[in-house]
Amino acid sequence: MQLSIHRFELELEHPFTISRGTTTVQPTMIVELISKDCHGYGEATTNTYYGITWETMAESLESIRTKIETNEHRDPADFWQQLDPYLSKNRFAQCALDMAAHDLWGKILGKPVYRLWGLDTARNPKSNFTIGIDTMDTMVAKLLEKPDWPIYKIKLGTPDDVAIVSELRRHTDAIFRVDANCAWSVDETIENSRKLKPLGVQFIEQPLPADQYDAAAEVYARSALPIAADESCQVESDVDRCAGRFHIINIKLVKCGGMTPARRMIDRGKQLGMQTMVGCMTESTVGISAIGQLLPLLDYVDMDGAALLARDIALGVKVVRGEAIYPKINGNGVTLHQ
Repeated sequence: MQLSIHRFELELEHPFTISRGTTTVQPTMIVELISKDCHGYGEATTNTYYGITWETMAESLESIRTKIETNEHRDPADFWQQLDPYLSKNRFAQCALDMAAHDLWGKILGKPVYRLWGLDTARNPKSNFTIGIDTMDTMVAKLLEKPDWPIYKIKLGTPDDVAIVSELRRHTDAIFRVDANCAWSVDETIENSRKLKPLGVQFIEQPLPADQYDAAAEVYARSALPIAADESCQVESDVDRCAGRFHIINIKLVKCGGMTPARRMIDRGKQLGMQTMVGCMTESTVGISAIGQLLPLLDYVDMDGAALLARDIALGVKVVRGEAIYPKINGNGVTLHQ
């Protein structure tokens, strides 16, 4: 097996702002695994909040290149387990490798990954389209640019959060989700939940700072809306801590280390009575196509990352008005633009 590592700069269609900052160009790492004339692709973007750079991801993989290229495990879950001791300190790099291993696995065996897992895509949940923080008029304009999506996620964390949602509600009957990205207090969350519920908000994602689990339990008990964990549910060991504190866990593949641990997190979340969701970063169709394989296991999904780009770098699972459209290509379905 041959390993190649590629760097791309993903230009966004519009500046994308959350409570922590603004992005206009997103660097991303594409991992390519080649075997038996098949090419498997995986992705992980850089992330300043988690201290992840392209260089640190590449270094993590280069340090074990020989182990990767000579590994005899063909099943991606076994491959992940074999290399976990070397990659556990860089889950983003581990994720990109795991995605590529799944894509390659399916292409070699001649089936999409979801079929190799025995899953049926007939009842997949629909994705939201995300509207970043901006002026009220600009947020409305972004919504009206994408008028046919069934669900919108609205990034919040401003002094005017409820007013923003009220204004957006004037322009659509679609379902709303809101994401404060750790910007609210307990009292703000409870108060906002009561004001947002009549505006057709489905749930609130990560209102409190990530480590405030005791405060999250209070919000869980008093909120008028379900609460989803994101920053509070990064890796497998976080799932149990979220029980009784969150109604939903939002799993990000780059944070947990890929598709392999994400499946375990989904199973564990369900065992503990929580609903499950997988979310994306601002990423290309390479990463979105990996999420597409997990869709039948989920209650909710946020896989609009490639829809936010000015130009994509790959073909694969495409999200059209919230619905995942699968290509006639095996594995995760990815083809990288030349």
